[in-house]
Amino acid sequence: MVFKLAIMGKPKAWILTIGNELLIGRIVNTNASWLARRLTFLGFSVERIIVTPDEPAEVAEEIRRALSRDDVKVIITTGGLGPTYDDRTLEAVARAINRPLRLNEQALQWVRQKYESGGMQMTKEREKMAYLPEGAEPIRNPVGTAPGSLVAAGEALIASLPGVPAEMQAMFEELMPRLKQLAPPLEVIDCGFIVVGVPESSLAPYVEEAERKNPGCYVKSHPKGHEIRGPVLEIRVLASARTRDEARELALRALEVVKGGARSLSGEITEEGCQE
Repeated sequence: MVFKLAIMGKPKAWILTIGNELLIGRIVNTNASWLARRLTFLGFSVERIIVTPDEPAEVAEEIRRALSRDDVKVIITTGGLGPTYDDRTLEAVARAINRPLRLNEQALQWVRQKYESGGMQMTKEREKMAYLPEGAEPIRNPVGTAPGSLVAAGEALIASLPGVPAEMQAMFEELMPRLKQLAPPLEVIDCGFIVVGVPESSLAPYVEEAERKNPGCYVKSHPKGHEIRGPVLEIRVLASARTRDEARELALRALEVVKGGARSLSGEITEEGCQE
């Protein structure tokens, strides 16, 4: 059971994961969940996670849709930065913001160094990875070969990262200083516990009460067992506040409401803890 997350005042972020391999089920979209978690803990409200095919027109349409929203401050794309014919994400970004692609000298230098260090010459396919939207900053790729791109569009930033998870995660760290400039001064904490022996439907009123009484919290129940034959629930509370101590206090206060309900229903509470 899901209840509304209190996100008033938080800047919005959109995540676009790009690739036909995602849409046909060949690749699991781990990038989206990883990015959503990191952005949430930075203080952003992730409002959309969108999967698109390798079609520049469709990617550009989603980027324009995000940019039409004044509260969207960060758009992160993953995938489509490589040397093959269907790697066209930066073409889509350029189209969305009405700018041409330009050969970026810094990006070209990085790509050349990568290949020459392996005894390989530059080709037009390899050079292709150094073309970025006009005005974009290249993002260094410490793991692979394709640079990323960071470009401002109005008050929003569009960051384009590779689809390979190890590369994407390493390059996200390069982005952190810029993202922190846009993020609100909030501390976010995620606390929870396991309750055994109480069906989700029985505990639902207490979950709703916990969120209603504690603005700034997102309260969620995750079924881990069978609703009737062997109910097991994981209860999570995501809380944000100006300080870590305030966020922790808020989360624990909401959890106490759910714990009280679980105990009144003869539930067994285990595995309590917080993630910061």
